[in-house]
Amino acid sequence: MLDTNILIVDDESRMRKLIKDFLLQKGYSILEAEDGEKAIEIFESNKNKIHLILLDVMMPKLDGWSVLRKIRQLSNIPVIMLTARGEEQDELFGFELGVDEYITKPFSPKILVARVEAILKRAYGEIDQQKDYGGIVIDEQGRTVKVDGKDTELSLREYELLKYLLDNENIALSRDKILNNVWNYDYYGDSRTIDSHIKKIRHKLGKKGKYIQTMRGVGYKFEIK
Repeated sequence: MLDTNILIVDDESRMRKLIKDFLLQKGYSILEAEDGEKAIEIFESNKNKIHLILLDVMMPKLDGWSVLRKIRQLSNIPVIMLTARGEEQDELFGFELGVDEYITKPFSPKILVARVEAILKRAYGEIDQQKDYGGIVIDEQGRTVKVDGKDTELSLREYELLKYLLDNENIALSRDKILNNVWNYDYYGDSRTIDSHIKKIRHKLGKKGKYIQTMRGVGYKFEIK
């Protein structure tokens, strides 16, 4: 599988975390830089591995325009500019420098992810979205799961729950966090529904069901042992 690596460049740590959290849920690998100089350093060290850059304009040391100029001397990698400035002249300037997309803050993280996926598809074609977790193969595009090469039928909610556990491999997740991310905030039911779904998933995964561990007093964790 092709690991899709995205470099997030923004001097605001909260902004980087927000974007990172949403992209990680989609299975992307993330690199981060807090200023322009660090961005150049990371890019030069990983230019054959990075597939897209999310680049803030207003940053210390080197602004986004300066970073973009240096990157364009080395690569035509897709770049999405993120900025609090929405003037038409700025956007035109960005496109002249080779920007692929221009997004004005504040923005919807879900819309940002959609733009990222569209640009990656345009630049690289369909990227194989299969990932193997110790014999559990999940296909994000087809929303299917195979265990040791055999198709495993999961309901939509079971699939989303399993994927959330896999996306957060080795991380203990509370029931509340699982509810908020899989069932969303508008769910008012009993958190025990998670336990019943986990039981069904474990059964369907067979021997691989042991990878879903119960964290007493917390929730669950997916860990391959």
